[in-house]
Amino acid sequence: MENADGVRSPYRSVADWIEETGTELLTRRREEAEAIFRKIGITFAVYGEGGDPERLIPFDLIPRVFAASEWSVLENGIRQRARALNAFLYDIYHRQDIIKAGRIPEKLILQNEAFCPEMMGLEPARGVYAHIIGVDIVRTGPDDFFVLEDNLRTPSGVSYMLEDREAMMILAPDLFQRSKVAPVENYPENLRRTLESVAPDNAGSSPNIVVLTPGSAYFEHSFLADQMGATLCEGPDLFVDGGKVYMRTTTGPERVHVIYRRIDDDYLDPLTFNPGSMLGVPGLFDAYRAGNVTLVNAPGTGIADDKAVYTYVPEIIE
Repeated sequence: MENADGVRSPYRSVADWIEETGTELLTRRREEAEAIFRKIGITFAVYGEGGDPERLIPFDLIPRVFAASEWSVLENGIRQRARALNAFLYDIYHRQDIIKAGRIPEKLILQNEAFCPEMMGLEPARGVYAHIIGVDIVRTGPDDFFVLEDNLRTPSGVSYMLEDREAMMILAPDLFQRSKVAPVENYPENLRRTLESVAPDNAGSSPNIVVLTPGSAYFEHSFLADQMGATLCEGPDLFVDGGKVYMRTTTGPERVHVIYRRIDDDYLDPLTFNPGSMLGVPGLFDAYRAGNVTLVNAPGTGIADDKAVYTYVPEIIE
């Protein structure tokens, strides 16, 4: 609902804060934010444009605001979407009822490069394929939201959101005092609990979790590993022996139970996927298939975020 001056109710405190702060101070705070990000090294990589591929993460001092009632609707819809996409993945890697029912074209799935035949019949831990899903949302009106795309393969970017919030609390503490702002700092703890929940049964009460990075997007991967208390690894840091995955350490091999992988399917295991991959771990997929290690997200989840499949998500949800 808009007020007489055209400001939507959730933005009232932000509008007042902008007016009271003034353009000069807002500009100065934006420059301070850039200095903070540059000092910490909050960057992301952009390839193919020449020059240094590492770019400073863009930062907007003016926040996007959702009323609690708006967020409740979004949260319920996103939860439903996540359940539907996971159910869809389970179906196409098992009975493929949605294809048999004619609700989605067979060739769109089976001839799609994102479809992973090696996953057929495999039972992932707790039946979950995509443990972390990035759903891109756009507002199209006062009460209307649409999904731009789903990200189920190796969704990224949450570290930037957490650092943005931290920067805002430093630069504009007075803005937070005006409103009840929902916390986000519990994300790493929730992520770790999610990873622990899908560890193999023989992992015990303290499963060993690693973040597997290809070496790029280093800030994001190191940030999440550090915040979760997990170990950041590259492919050569891990090896498979006797169908189990181990991490090389200065005190000897350590068993690994859960791998939060940030490497695309093709590069995960040169024995199963791309034989030229130097990023993955030979034998990793067989260890996963045997239930001795859990991969998060599971291989083959990319079929559910394919741009052609996206148009069928209403059918999938139904």
